[in-house]
Amino acid sequence: MIYRLLALNIDGTLLQTNGRIHKSTKEAIDYVQQKGIYVTLVTSRSFPSAKKVARALKIKNPLITHQGAYIASAQDKPIYVKRISEDITYDTVRFLEGIPCQIRLVHEDYSLANRTKLYNNLLSKTVFTSGDPVFYSQQFVSSLSEYLHDQPVTPPKIEVYFEEENDLQDVKDALGKMYTEIETICLDPLRLDIVPAGVSKLSGLSYLCSTLGIQRKEMVVIGDGLDDIPSIEAAGLGVAMGNGGFEIKRASDWITRSQNEQGVAYMVKEHFRKQQPIEFLRKMNIIKK
Repeated sequence: MIYRLLALNIDGTLLQTNGRIHKSTKEAIDYVQQKGIYVTLVTSRSFPSAKKVARALKIKNPLITHQGAYIASAQDKPIYVKRISEDITYDTVRFLEGIPCQIRLVHEDYSLANRTKLYNNLLSKTVFTSGDPVFYSQQFVSSLSEYLHDQPVTPPKIEVYFEEENDLQDVKDALGKMYTEIETICLDPLRLDIVPAGVSKLSGLSYLCSTLGIQRKEMVVIGDGLDDIPSIEAAGLGVAMGNGGFEIKRASDWITRSQNEQGVAYMVKEHFRKQQPIEFLRKMNIIKK
C-alpha cells in the first residue's frame, strides 16, 4: 500500500514525558516530508499550542486542532472551524459549575477558565502544563457564568477536568441527554472534552483528506489516547504508541515503541523507507493525482 498522509498526535506521541521532541523524531518527520508525504498534527490542543510544535518540526500544512473543530495553517485563516454557540456554552458552564471541576473554554485566541482549588495533584499538573505558548492568553475568573453573561464566547472546545471519575461519567451521560448540539470526548478517567456535534479527530482528518484528494486507506495515523482510536481504526495503517493503553493497542494495526523510546521515528524508519517518493510514483503513473 502507498501512504500519502501521516497524521500525528502530540501529547504521548511526538512529545517525550519531559515535554520535548527528540532529535530523531525531528529527523524522521523531515525524512517523510522530503519523500512528499503530507504530514499533519491531529490534536486536542488549541491551534497556537499545536502550531508551536509544528514549527519545531517544520510542518507548514494545515493542522487539525481543538479535537477537529479548528483546522488551519495560519491562525487568522482557518480552512474549517466549528464552534459551540453562545447559549449552549453558557448553559453548559452553568451546569458544570455545580460539580467540582476545572472548566476551560479553549478559543483559538485565548483560554478562559474558572479559578478553583484543585485537590488532585495530577489534575493540577495537567491543567497548568498544557503546552500553550507564552503569547496565548490564559485568563482565570471566579465565575465563568457571570463572565459569559456580559462577554459571550463561542469556543471550538470546552475542556473539563474532574476530581472524581464518577462525576465525569455522570456529566457525560447528562450532557448527552440534554443537548444534541454538542458531543463529549473522554480522554482519560478525569478529562472530558466538549465539542460541537459531529466534531472529532476523525472528522477533521476526513475533511482534510477530502480537500487533498487522499483516501482514508492512504492515511497513517499514530496516537496513544482514547480519542485517537476512531482515526486509527479508519486509517490504512493505524499505529499505537507503546505507552498507549490496551484499548488503543487492540484497535491498531501496528504497535511502535513508546514516546521515550522514539516510537514515531522507529515507525517511520520501518515503514516509509520502503516507499518511493510520491513524485517518483506520479511519474511512473502509480499515483494518478
